[in-house]
Amino acid sequence: MWGLVPLFWPLLKPAGAVEILAHRMVWSLFFVGAALLVIRRWAWLGELLRQPRRLALIAVAAAVITVNWGVYIWSVNSGHVVEASLGYFINPLVTIAMGVLLLKERLRPVQWAAVGVGASAVLVLTLGYGRPPWISLCLAFSFATYGLVKKKVNLGGVESLAAETAIQFLPALGYLLWLSARGDSTFATEGAGHAALLAATGIVTALPLVCFGAAAIRVPLSTLGLLQYLAPVFQFLLGILYFKEAMPPERWAGFALVWLALTLLTWDALRTARRAARALADGAGRSKAVIRREADAKKTEPAGQEAEPAGR
Repeated sequence: MWGLVPLFWPLLKPAGAVEILAHRMVWSLFFVGAALLVIRRWAWLGELLRQPRRLALIAVAAAVITVNWGVYIWSVNSGHVVEASLGYFINPLVTIAMGVLLLKERLRPVQWAAVGVGASAVLVLTLGYGRPPWISLCLAFSFATYGLVKKKVNLGGVESLAAETAIQFLPALGYLLWLSARGDSTFATEGAGHAALLAATGIVTALPLVCFGAAAIRVPLSTLGLLQYLAPVFQFLLGILYFKEAMPPERWAGFALVWLALTLLTWDALRTARRAARALADGAGRSKAVIRREADAKKTEPAGQEAEPAGR
């Protein structure tokens, strides 16, 4: 669904990007609120309201995702689908870089190599476009910042989106009312079908996130990470094959470097996950062997004497 969403935003023309963004904020709150009513999950709200620091972080997350949504809608409707897809390709690299700079995380050599290749890709694309790929960088950094803030908030996906859209709701509704008062709103002037499509922005926002939240507790994390590459892959293919955007050789070179960096990251993540699984299995096997030896030792001890623990 995330990969195919570039097909949806052009359907909302002649509405501009800011009007579409405001409708997305307003209608998302309605649909997420309806989802919370169905699953009857409200206990988190009272707890959140008693924690000003978490509320402030939610406000930051709402501001950052507003920038992300707005830039993405504008880029798709302005013919920059390929550049927008690049933003989500390089997002994992930006997330890793932010982890090093802000959280003082330590990288493995392969991760350093991937970040270096990704930086080289940005330089190549800058030469290819004749300017830095601002759309891609804005999308990547805003979404990486959003992920960092969400990590600090530690709130479920549906609950977090509900809190964020609640903060967005009044400014967005105020903008739509102001637009309507000026006679510039397309919601009531372009027919019922157009109004229904604008209202559907809430479903387009909430449904993939709900599915993602459901998958996160059922699918291994390594698989989930790989699946997330499908969205920018679909967006890239749509930009090339459906929207017929230009891809000169220098852009292909830049994208190839990005894909090489992601390949390195994926290989390193899978290798690390396998090593961790083997270490866990070996540890469990050793623990069982120790328990068996202790049980055998107790059986062979003379009556009245306590067996000495195995391994001493």
